[in-house]
Amino acid sequence: MNGADRELNVLINAYAVSPNWGSEQGMGWHWVTNIAKYCHVDVITEGEWKDEIEDSLKNLPQKKNLRFHYLPVSARIRKMCWNQGDWRFYWHYQRWQRRALELAKVICEDQRIDIIHQLNMIGFREPGYLWSIKDIPFVWGPIGGMELMPMSYLRGASRKQILFNRIKNIVNRYQYTHSARVRYAIERSAVLIAAVKGVKDVLSDIYNRESVLINETGSTIDDTITRACGRQDTPLKVLWVGKFDFRKQLAIALRTLIATGRKNIELHICGIGSESVMAKMKAIAEAGGIGTQCYWHGNVSHDKILGMMAQSDLLFFTSIMEATSTVVLEAISVGLPILSFNTCGFGPLVKNFAGITIEVSDPDRSVQDFARELMKLEENRAILDRVSELIVEKRHMLTWDSKAKEVVKLYKEAIRPDNQV
Repeated sequence: MNGADRELNVLINAYAVSPNWGSEQGMGWHWVTNIAKYCHVDVITEGEWKDEIEDSLKNLPQKKNLRFHYLPVSARIRKMCWNQGDWRFYWHYQRWQRRALELAKVICEDQRIDIIHQLNMIGFREPGYLWSIKDIPFVWGPIGGMELMPMSYLRGASRKQILFNRIKNIVNRYQYTHSARVRYAIERSAVLIAAVKGVKDVLSDIYNRESVLINETGSTIDDTITRACGRQDTPLKVLWVGKFDFRKQLAIALRTLIATGRKNIELHICGIGSESVMAKMKAIAEAGGIGTQCYWHGNVSHDKILGMMAQSDLLFFTSIMEATSTVVLEAISVGLPILSFNTCGFGPLVKNFAGITIEVSDPDRSVQDFARELMKLEENRAILDRVSELIVEKRHMLTWDSKAKEVVKLYKEAIRPDNQV
Protein backbone atom coordinates (compact mmCIF):
# COMPACT_ATOMS: atom_id res chain seq x y z
CA MET A 1 0.00 0.00 0.00
CA ASN A 2 1.50 3.34 -0.98
CA GLY A 3 1.37 6.53 1.11
CA ALA A 4 -1.51 8.00 -0.86
CA ASP A 5 -3.75 5.00 -0.01
CA ARG A 6 -3.22 4.71 3.74
CA GLU A 7 -4.09 7.03 6.60
CA LEU A 8 -1.41 9.66 6.85
CA ASN A 9 0.46 10.65 9.98
CA VAL A 10 0.72 14.43 10.04
CA LEU A 11 2.73 16.61 12.40
CA ILE A 12 1.22 20.10 12.66
CA ASN A 13 2.93 23.08 14.27
CA ALA A 14 0.18 25.42 15.52
CA TYR A 15 1.20 27.84 18.24
CA ALA A 16 -2.36 29.06 18.85
CA VAL A 17 -5.17 26.50 19.30
CA SER A 18 -8.39 26.86 21.26
CA PRO A 19 -11.89 25.40 20.80
CA ASN A 20 -13.59 28.36 22.48
CA TRP A 21 -12.01 31.34 20.72
CA GLY A 22 -12.07 32.92 17.30
CA SER A 23 -9.12 34.48 15.46
CA GLU A 24 -5.86 32.49 15.25
CA GLN A 25 -6.79 30.23 18.16
CA GLY A 26 -10.12 29.16 16.72
CA MET A 27 -8.64 28.84 13.26
CA GLY A 28 -5.99 26.49 14.64
CA TRP A 29 -8.60 24.35 16.39
CA HIS A 30 -10.86 24.05 13.36
CA TRP A 31 -7.99 23.13 11.05
CA VAL A 32 -6.44 20.42 13.22
CA THR A 33 -9.74 18.83 14.28
CA ASN A 34 -11.10 18.70 10.74
CA ILE A 35 -7.84 17.35 9.28
CA ALA A 36 -8.00 14.69 12.01
CA LYS A 37 -11.16 13.31 10.39
CA TYR A 38 -8.93 12.00 7.61
CA CYS A 39 -5.43 11.67 9.12
CA HIS A 40 -3.72 10.91 12.38
CA VAL A 41 -2.54 14.29 13.65
CA ASP A 42 0.13 15.22 16.19
CA VAL A 43 -0.13 18.89 17.14
CA ILE A 44 2.62 20.96 18.73
CA THR A 45 0.99 23.93 20.43
CA GLU A 46 1.78 26.45 23.16
CA GLY A 47 -0.87 25.27 25.58
CA GLU A 48 -2.49 28.37 27.06
CA TRP A 49 -5.80 26.65 26.40
CA LYS A 50 -4.74 23.10 27.37
CA ASP A 51 -7.68 22.59 29.74
CA GLU A 52 -10.19 23.73 27.10
CA ILE A 53 -8.57 21.49 24.48
CA GLU A 54 -8.56 18.41 26.68
CA ASP A 55 -12.15 19.00 27.76
CA SER A 56 -13.36 19.40 24.16
CA LEU A 57 -11.49 16.30 23.02
CA LYS A 58 -13.65 14.13 25.29
CA ASN A 59 -16.67 14.54 23.01
CA LEU A 60 -14.86 14.80 19.67
CA PRO A 61 -15.66 11.81 17.40
CA GLN A 62 -12.17 11.86 15.86
CA LYS A 63 -10.36 12.23 19.18
CA LYS A 64 -8.37 9.00 18.65
CA ASN A 65 -6.75 10.68 15.64
CA LEU A 66 -5.52 13.67 17.65
CA ARG A 67 -2.60 14.00 20.03
CA PHE A 68 -1.51 17.35 21.44
CA HIS A 69 2.01 18.17 22.61
CA TYR A 70 2.23 21.29 24.79
CA LEU A 71 5.14 23.74 25.02
CA PRO A 72 3.90 26.40 27.45
CA VAL A 73 5.42 29.86 27.87
CA SER A 74 5.22 32.22 30.83
CA ALA A 75 2.26 34.47 31.62
CA ARG A 76 4.46 37.47 30.79
CA ILE A 77 5.11 36.19 27.25
CA ARG A 78 1.44 35.38 26.79
CA LYS A 79 0.60 38.95 27.72
CA MET A 80 3.01 40.16 25.02
CA CYS A 81 1.25 37.90 22.51
CA TRP A 82 -2.12 39.40 23.35
CA ASN A 83 -0.69 42.90 22.94
CA GLN A 84 -0.29 42.75 19.18
CA GLY A 85 1.81 45.89 19.08
CA ASP A 86 4.44 44.43 21.40
CA TRP A 87 7.32 43.48 19.09
CA ARG A 88 9.19 41.83 21.98
CA PHE A 89 6.89 38.85 21.55
CA TYR A 90 8.48 37.90 18.22
CA TRP A 91 11.82 37.23 19.92
CA HIS A 92 10.14 34.88 22.39
CA TYR A 93 8.04 33.35 19.60
CA GLN A 94 11.19 32.54 17.63
CA ARG A 95 12.68 30.85 20.69
CA TRP A 96 9.44 28.86 21.05
CA GLN A 97 9.77 27.72 17.44
CA ARG A 98 13.26 26.39 18.23
CA ARG A 99 11.77 24.39 21.10
CA ALA A 100 9.09 23.14 18.70
CA LEU A 101 11.82 21.91 16.32
CA GLU A 102 13.48 19.88 19.07
CA LEU A 103 10.15 18.34 20.09
CA ALA A 104 9.30 17.64 16.44
CA LYS A 105 12.56 15.73 16.01
CA VAL A 106 11.67 13.52 18.99
CA ILE A 107 8.19 12.87 17.58
CA CYS A 108 9.62 11.99 14.18
CA GLU A 109 12.08 9.55 15.78
CA ASP A 110 9.33 7.97 17.87
CA GLN A 111 6.85 7.33 15.03
CA ARG A 112 6.39 7.53 11.29
CA ILE A 113 5.50 11.06 10.16
CA ASP A 114 4.44 11.47 6.53
CA ILE A 115 3.88 15.23 6.43
CA ILE A 116 5.04 18.21 8.47
CA HIS A 117 2.70 21.20 8.34
CA GLN A 118 3.52 24.71 9.60
CA LEU A 119 -0.01 25.99 10.22
CA ASN A 120 -0.12 29.05 12.47
CA MET A 121 0.41 31.80 13.32
CA ILE A 122 -0.24 32.62 9.68
CA GLY A 123 2.04 35.67 9.42
CA PHE A 124 4.88 35.04 6.98
CA ARG A 125 7.58 36.56 9.23
CA GLU A 126 7.86 33.45 11.40
CA PRO A 127 7.94 30.22 9.37
CA GLY A 128 9.35 28.24 12.30
CA TYR A 129 12.14 25.72 11.86
CA LEU A 130 10.38 22.45 11.06
CA TRP A 131 11.26 22.91 7.39
CA SER A 132 14.83 21.95 8.38
CA ILE A 133 13.81 18.35 9.15
CA LYS A 134 15.06 16.23 6.27
CA ASP A 135 13.26 13.60 4.21
CA ILE A 136 9.70 14.52 5.25
CA PRO A 137 7.60 16.72 2.92
CA PHE A 138 6.96 20.15 4.42
CA VAL A 139 3.74 22.13 3.94
CA TRP A 140 3.49 25.80 4.90
CA GLY A 141 0.27 27.73 5.12
CA PRO A 142 -2.14 29.36 4.92
CA ILE A 143 0.40 32.18 4.74
CA GLY A 144 -0.69 35.77 5.29
CA GLY A 145 0.71 39.23 5.88
CA MET A 146 2.62 39.89 2.67
CA GLU A 147 0.07 42.26 1.13
CA LEU A 148 0.71 46.00 1.35
CA MET A 149 -1.63 48.75 2.53
CA PRO A 150 -3.01 50.83 -0.39
CA MET A 151 -1.88 54.23 0.86
CA SER A 152 -4.34 56.23 -1.24
CA TYR A 153 -7.11 55.14 1.16
CA LEU A 154 -5.45 56.70 4.20
CA ARG A 155 -6.74 60.13 3.28
CA GLY A 156 -8.12 61.62 6.46
CA ALA A 157 -6.24 59.21 8.74
CA SER A 158 -3.98 60.61 11.45
CA ARG A 159 -0.35 61.39 10.70
CA LYS A 160 0.61 58.60 13.08
CA GLN A 161 -1.48 56.06 11.15
CA ILE A 162 -0.12 57.22 7.81
CA LEU A 163 3.49 57.05 9.01
CA PHE A 164 2.95 53.67 10.67
CA ASN A 165 1.48 52.11 7.53
CA ARG A 166 4.10 53.64 5.26
CA ILE A 167 6.87 52.17 7.42
CA LYS A 168 5.02 48.85 7.70
CA ASN A 169 4.81 48.59 3.90
CA ILE A 170 8.56 49.19 3.60
CA VAL A 171 9.37 46.65 6.33
CA ASN A 172 6.95 44.07 4.89
CA ARG A 173 8.46 44.32 1.43
CA TYR A 174 12.00 44.08 2.77
CA GLN A 175 11.21 41.09 5.01
CA TYR A 176 9.38 38.97 2.46
CA THR A 177 12.14 39.67 -0.06
CA HIS A 178 15.26 39.31 2.09
CA SER A 179 14.48 37.16 5.17
CA ALA A 180 16.73 34.10 4.99
CA ARG A 181 14.39 31.85 6.97
CA VAL A 182 11.39 32.86 4.87
CA ARG A 183 13.39 31.95 1.77
CA TYR A 184 14.55 28.63 3.25
CA ALA A 185 11.00 27.69 4.28
CA ILE A 186 9.64 28.54 0.84
CA GLU A 187 12.37 26.63 -0.96
CA ARG A 188 11.95 23.61 1.31
CA SER A 189 8.14 23.49 1.01
CA ALA A 190 6.55 20.75 -1.04
CA VAL A 191 3.28 22.70 -0.87
CA LEU A 192 2.70 26.40 -0.22
CA ILE A 193 -0.78 27.58 0.77
CA ALA A 194 -1.55 31.29 0.35
CA ALA A 195 -4.28 32.76 2.53
CA VAL A 196 -4.85 35.68 0.13
CA LYS A 197 -4.15 36.54 -3.47
CA GLY A 198 -1.51 39.10 -2.46
CA VAL A 199 0.59 36.34 -0.90
CA LYS A 200 0.10 34.11 -3.92
CA ASP A 201 1.37 36.93 -6.14
CA VAL A 202 4.47 37.54 -3.99
CA LEU A 203 5.35 33.84 -3.94
CA SER A 204 5.10 33.77 -7.72
CA ASP A 205 6.80 37.09 -8.48
CA ILE A 206 9.60 37.01 -5.89
CA TYR A 207 10.23 33.29 -5.46
CA ASN A 208 8.91 31.81 -8.69
CA ARG A 209 6.85 29.32 -6.66
CA GLU A 210 3.30 28.27 -7.33
CA SER A 211 0.93 28.15 -4.38
CA VAL A 212 -2.61 27.04 -3.66
CA LEU A 213 -5.06 29.74 -2.57
CA ILE A 214 -6.97 28.54 0.50
CA ASN A 215 -8.31 31.15 2.91
CA GLU A 216 -7.34 30.62 6.52
CA THR A 217 -10.90 30.67 7.87
CA GLY A 218 -13.85 28.40 7.18
CA SER A 219 -17.58 28.62 7.63
CA THR A 220 -20.30 26.75 9.46
CA ILE A 221 -23.63 26.46 7.67
CA ASP A 222 -26.94 26.60 9.51
CA ASP A 223 -29.65 25.72 6.99
CA THR A 224 -32.30 27.27 9.25
CA ILE A 225 -30.84 30.76 8.64
CA THR A 226 -31.05 31.73 4.97
CA ARG A 227 -31.66 35.03 3.25
CA ALA A 228 -35.19 35.63 2.04
CA CYS A 229 -35.77 36.83 -1.52
CA GLY A 230 -35.96 40.59 -1.84
CA ARG A 231 -38.94 42.65 -3.02
CA GLN A 232 -38.74 45.40 -5.60
CA ASP A 233 -41.38 47.50 -3.85
CA THR A 234 -39.49 47.82 -0.54
CA PRO A 235 -36.31 49.78 0.32
CA LEU A 236 -33.05 48.08 -0.57
CA LYS A 237 -31.73 46.97 2.81
CA VAL A 238 -27.92 47.24 2.88
CA LEU A 239 -25.91 45.95 5.85
CA TRP A 240 -22.46 47.24 6.91
CA VAL A 241 -20.56 45.50 9.73
CA GLY A 242 -17.21 46.40 11.30
CA LYS A 243 -15.15 48.63 13.53
CA PHE A 244 -15.04 52.30 12.67
CA ASP A 245 -11.37 52.40 11.72
CA PHE A 246 -9.59 53.45 8.54
CA ARG A 247 -9.16 49.86 7.32
CA LYS A 248 -12.92 49.32 7.23
CA GLN A 249 -13.64 52.54 5.30
CA LEU A 250 -17.16 53.25 6.57
CA ALA A 251 -16.85 56.73 5.07
CA ILE A 252 -16.76 55.17 1.60
CA ALA A 253 -20.03 53.34 2.32
CA LEU A 254 -21.68 56.58 3.47
CA ARG A 255 -20.33 58.59 0.54
CA THR A 256 -21.50 55.86 -1.85
CA LEU A 257 -25.07 56.11 -0.59
CA ILE A 258 -24.89 59.90 -0.95
CA ALA A 259 -23.57 59.54 -4.50
CA THR A 260 -26.47 57.32 -5.57
CA GLY A 261 -29.00 60.04 -4.71
CA ARG A 262 -31.49 57.24 -4.06
CA LYS A 263 -33.93 57.56 -1.17
CA ASN A 264 -35.06 53.94 -1.50
CA ILE A 265 -31.88 52.53 0.06
CA GLU A 266 -31.37 51.89 3.79
CA LEU A 267 -27.89 51.52 5.30
CA HIS A 268 -27.84 49.49 8.52
CA ILE A 269 -24.53 50.00 10.34
CA CYS A 270 -23.34 47.52 12.98
CA GLY A 271 -20.24 48.45 14.96
CA ILE A 272 -18.74 51.32 16.89
CA GLY A 273 -15.65 53.51 17.08
CA SER A 274 -14.29 56.26 19.25
CA GLU A 275 -16.61 59.14 20.09
CA SER A 276 -14.81 61.43 17.66
CA VAL A 277 -15.00 58.92 14.81
CA MET A 278 -18.66 58.19 15.54
CA ALA A 279 -19.41 61.90 15.41
CA LYS A 280 -17.48 62.27 12.16
CA MET A 281 -19.34 59.40 10.46
CA LYS A 282 -22.74 60.69 11.53
CA ALA A 283 -21.76 64.18 10.37
CA ILE A 284 -20.95 62.78 6.90
CA ALA A 285 -24.40 61.17 6.76
CA GLU A 286 -26.24 64.31 7.89
CA ALA A 287 -24.30 66.63 5.59
CA GLY A 288 -24.97 64.32 2.65
CA GLY A 289 -28.71 64.22 3.28
CA ILE A 290 -28.87 60.52 4.16
CA GLY A 291 -29.31 60.86 7.93
CA THR A 292 -32.79 59.31 7.86
CA GLN A 293 -31.58 56.44 5.67
CA CYS A 294 -28.82 55.37 8.10
CA TYR A 295 -29.58 53.11 11.06
CA TRP A 296 -26.84 52.94 13.71
CA HIS A 297 -27.17 49.65 15.60
CA GLY A 298 -23.94 49.76 17.62
CA ASN A 299 -22.31 46.51 18.70
CA VAL A 300 -24.49 43.56 17.75
CA SER A 301 -24.15 39.95 18.92
CA HIS A 302 -23.10 37.22 16.50
CA ASP A 303 -26.52 35.55 16.50
CA LYS A 304 -28.31 38.84 15.90
CA ILE A 305 -25.94 39.69 13.03
CA LEU A 306 -26.84 36.41 11.34
CA GLY A 307 -30.52 37.23 11.75
CA MET A 308 -30.00 40.70 10.28
CA MET A 309 -28.11 39.18 7.36
CA ALA A 310 -31.01 36.86 6.62
CA GLN A 311 -33.32 39.90 6.48
CA SER A 312 -31.01 42.07 4.36
CA ASP A 313 -30.56 42.42 0.61
CA LEU A 314 -26.82 43.06 0.52
CA LEU A 315 -23.68 43.16 2.66
CA PHE A 316 -21.66 46.26 1.76
CA PHE A 317 -18.09 45.37 2.77
CA THR A 318 -15.74 48.30 2.22
CA SER A 319 -12.63 46.98 3.99
CA ILE A 320 -9.34 47.55 2.17
CA MET A 321 -6.97 45.54 4.36
CA GLU A 322 -7.54 42.21 6.08
CA ALA A 323 -7.31 38.53 5.35
CA THR A 324 -10.53 36.56 4.98
CA SER A 325 -13.10 38.39 7.05
CA THR A 326 -15.38 36.33 9.26
CA VAL A 327 -18.18 38.75 8.36
CA VAL A 328 -17.89 37.81 4.68
CA LEU A 329 -18.01 34.09 5.49
CA GLU A 330 -21.02 34.65 7.73
CA ALA A 331 -22.80 36.44 4.88
CA ILE A 332 -21.98 33.59 2.53
CA SER A 333 -23.23 31.07 5.09
CA VAL A 334 -26.71 32.66 5.00
CA GLY A 335 -26.74 33.33 1.24
CA LEU A 336 -26.40 37.12 1.48
CA PRO A 337 -24.83 38.76 -1.62
CA ILE A 338 -21.82 40.99 -1.03
CA LEU A 339 -20.52 44.19 -2.61
CA SER A 340 -16.81 44.66 -1.89
CA PHE A 341 -13.35 45.47 -3.18
CA ASN A 342 -11.57 42.76 -5.14
CA THR A 343 -8.70 42.49 -2.69
CA CYS A 344 -7.29 40.53 0.24
CA GLY A 345 -8.72 37.10 1.03
CA PHE A 346 -12.37 37.95 0.55
CA GLY A 347 -12.21 39.61 -2.90
CA PRO A 348 -11.75 36.45 -4.98
CA LEU A 349 -14.55 34.70 -3.08
CA VAL A 350 -16.98 37.51 -3.74
CA LYS A 351 -15.95 37.86 -7.37
CA ASN A 352 -16.14 34.13 -8.06
CA PHE A 353 -19.69 33.56 -6.88
CA ALA A 354 -20.75 35.58 -3.83
CA GLY A 355 -21.45 39.03 -5.22
CA ILE A 356 -19.94 42.00 -7.01
CA THR A 357 -16.49 43.54 -6.66
CA ILE A 358 -14.72 46.69 -7.78
CA GLU A 359 -10.97 47.16 -8.10
CA VAL A 360 -8.85 49.05 -5.57
CA SER A 361 -8.04 52.54 -6.89
CA ASP A 362 -8.61 55.65 -4.75
CA PRO A 363 -11.48 56.74 -2.47
CA ASP A 364 -13.20 59.10 -4.93
CA ARG A 365 -13.19 56.62 -7.79
CA SER A 366 -14.26 53.82 -5.45
CA VAL A 367 -17.30 55.83 -4.34
CA GLN A 368 -18.37 56.28 -7.96
CA ASP A 369 -17.73 52.62 -8.82
CA PHE A 370 -19.66 51.37 -5.79
CA ALA A 371 -22.50 53.84 -6.42
CA ARG A 372 -22.88 52.61 -9.99
CA GLU A 373 -23.20 49.00 -8.81
CA LEU A 374 -25.53 49.87 -5.94
CA MET A 375 -27.91 51.72 -8.26
CA LYS A 376 -28.05 48.69 -10.58
CA LEU A 377 -28.96 46.46 -7.66
CA GLU A 378 -31.59 48.88 -6.35
CA GLU A 379 -33.22 48.93 -9.78
CA ASN A 380 -33.10 45.16 -10.32
CA ARG A 381 -33.45 43.01 -7.19
CA ALA A 382 -33.52 39.86 -9.30
CA ILE A 383 -29.73 40.18 -9.66
CA LEU A 384 -29.38 39.75 -5.92
CA ASP A 385 -31.71 36.76 -5.83
CA ARG A 386 -29.67 35.01 -8.55
CA VAL A 387 -26.44 35.67 -6.64
CA SER A 388 -28.05 34.40 -3.45
CA GLU A 389 -29.06 31.16 -5.17
CA LEU A 390 -25.49 30.70 -6.43
CA ILE A 391 -24.08 31.27 -2.94
CA VAL A 392 -26.37 28.62 -1.45
CA GLU A 393 -25.30 26.23 -4.20
CA LYS A 394 -21.56 26.78 -3.64
CA ARG A 395 -21.17 27.77 0.01
CA HIS A 396 -20.31 24.20 1.07
CA MET A 397 -16.89 24.70 -0.57
CA LEU A 398 -15.93 27.10 2.22
CA THR A 399 -16.77 24.87 5.19
CA TRP A 400 -13.96 23.72 7.46
CA ASP A 401 -14.56 20.13 6.39
CA SER A 402 -14.23 20.97 2.68
CA LYS A 403 -11.02 22.88 3.32
CA ALA A 404 -9.60 20.02 5.37
CA LYS A 405 -10.33 17.60 2.51
CA GLU A 406 -8.56 19.94 0.10
CA VAL A 407 -5.48 20.10 2.32
CA VAL A 408 -5.40 16.33 2.82
CA LYS A 409 -5.45 15.96 -0.96
CA LEU A 410 -2.42 18.27 -1.09
CA TYR A 411 -0.71 16.11 1.53
CA LYS A 412 -1.17 13.03 -0.62
CA GLU A 413 0.20 14.80 -3.66
CA ALA A 414 3.20 15.99 -1.64
CA ILE A 415 4.28 12.49 -0.59
CA ARG A 416 4.42 11.28 -4.17
CA PRO A 417 8.13 10.65 -4.94
CA ASP A 418 8.11 12.98 -7.97
CA ASN A 419 6.90 15.87 -5.78
CA GLN A 420 9.64 15.69 -3.16
CA VAL A 421 11.61 18.93 -2.60
